[in-house]
Amino acid sequence: MIKSLQFAAVVAVGLVTATGARADITVYSAGPAGLINGLAKGFTEKTGIKAEVFQGTTGQVMARIEAEAANPKVDVLISASWDTATDFAKRGWLVPYTSPNAANVPDFLKSETAVAQGVSALAIAWNPKSGTPKPAEWADLTKPEFKDKVTLPDPAQSGASFELVAALRGTAGNWKLFEGLAANGAVVAGANAAALNPVLQGAKAAVFGAVDYISLAGQQKGESIEVIFPASGTVIAPRPVVILNWSKQQDEAKKFVDYMLSDDGQALVAKAFLIPARSDVKADRPVIKDLKLLEIDTDAVYAKRADILKEFGAIFAK
Repeated sequence: MIKSLQFAAVVAVGLVTATGARADITVYSAGPAGLINGLAKGFTEKTGIKAEVFQGTTGQVMARIEAEAANPKVDVLISASWDTATDFAKRGWLVPYTSPNAANVPDFLKSETAVAQGVSALAIAWNPKSGTPKPAEWADLTKPEFKDKVTLPDPAQSGASFELVAALRGTAGNWKLFEGLAANGAVVAGANAAALNPVLQGAKAAVFGAVDYISLAGQQKGESIEVIFPASGTVIAPRPVVILNWSKQQDEAKKFVDYMLSDDGQALVAKAFLIPARSDVKADRPVIKDLKLLEIDTDAVYAKRADILKEFGAIFAK
């Protein structure tokens, strides 16, 4: 989430100074790379409109937007965290738009200025060749069999991981589960890929709070990984798509959103092992109705984000 007042001021200047030659539209997207490249290709084939793409982590995408603030280039932004859409809407940076293809997108996955591309969920990613018993619940990873064999994504670097930490901690601030993980030698490894790679390589046994589509894609490729959704509940991470109001190609940007929510676009989302935003599109994976979702007041927890991260960090620093 971008909080720099200096950045906000520079963007305000950029809104009136943006010039120069460009592609028909420019799309910045948090991964996966294969998905955004497929969407861009299909969009161009369908409409004849070119789409220039930049793909990276949410942090890399936000850093690029900030670096280009004096001459903004991005027309469409796809983030891995709904908080980005909420923050940008509060700043007045977004174009209101409701695609006709959003009719079958549930209300909680769309707003006046954003709509989900798809949805990921957090899970346990377990290596069945690790010599450990198959876990079924979050707390299983605190057991002696998983001593020094668990990684966690850093909630300071992953919005979805932060929300899982906040949800499992609860409103009362019960840190018992995370204290058990820390006492059992679990390691906060960095961003999502940094947490998953040691498990894929066999150095660790499981990820606590893995982004599911990455592991599901690895499983499809034959990697030794299994995705487990605890029956006690998890959180989902809708991936918002927004149109920036400094865009000079807003009509073309709206057509990109339409394509992304079309039958063809949502089929590409499902192929990437994300849950499609449209409830009428099938996916070869568990979808939202198959999962128990933990309750979380995102406004309340993000208001306490710094404190929650501080408490989390102190547990794993011991």
